[in-house]
Amino acid sequence: MPSKIPFKMPFSPDRFSELERRFRRYTISNLMLYVVAAMGVVFVMDFLPIIRPSISHFFHFNRQLILQGQIWRIATFAFLPPSASPIFILFSLYFYWLMGSSLENRWGSFKFNLFYLCGMIGTILAGMITGFATNSYLNLSLFFAFAILYPNVEITLFFMLPIKVKYLAYLNAAFFLYSLMTVPLTDKAALIVSLLNIILFFWRDFIGLINQWNRRRQFRDAWRR
Repeated sequence: MPSKIPFKMPFSPDRFSELERRFRRYTISNLMLYVVAAMGVVFVMDFLPIIRPSISHFFHFNRQLILQGQIWRIATFAFLPPSASPIFILFSLYFYWLMGSSLENRWGSFKFNLFYLCGMIGTILAGMITGFATNSYLNLSLFFAFAILYPNVEITLFFMLPIKVKYLAYLNAAFFLYSLMTVPLTDKAALIVSLLNIILFFWRDFIGLINQWNRRRQFRDAWRR
């Protein structure tokens, strides 16, 4: 058995450089700041008693309503706030901004824009399969990317428990795999597609882990013989 698995990255360096040359002018710098700000505005407006139903009611992804002409829902789901709690919303928005800005600083604005766009496309495809989608997996993809690139960053869980990001990523990955095993077939496809950006941008890391595991297994088998 070969020790390495041949695989060509969907976004090879040459292909990525070509995309950047062609579409750099459309790049939005500090993209996550705008996304977080929009989430904050929606959160505040949801509390205004003069607006009923809430703004969030018109932002949710709904395939039936989209096909009926409410096409803005294809994108506005990304601006839904992650929490209805005034206490946790500030922490959540700050953490999203931290992850997004860290990824943008690491990759550059264009690559981060492309990563986020692929995540949105994956979520939209998942929503068209199942009929409904949220930005939960889009935000989860940000977290996975952040954990892969900054595994040893510590955050304070529940404002008292310091924990490294990589351990939270393990828990989220376990929950994702559990969901993948227990949901119906169409939902399985939707879950996988919803993390399209992780699949496209981090296949090299996953293949490296598989190759490393194969080498260790071969070494262990050779040592036993």
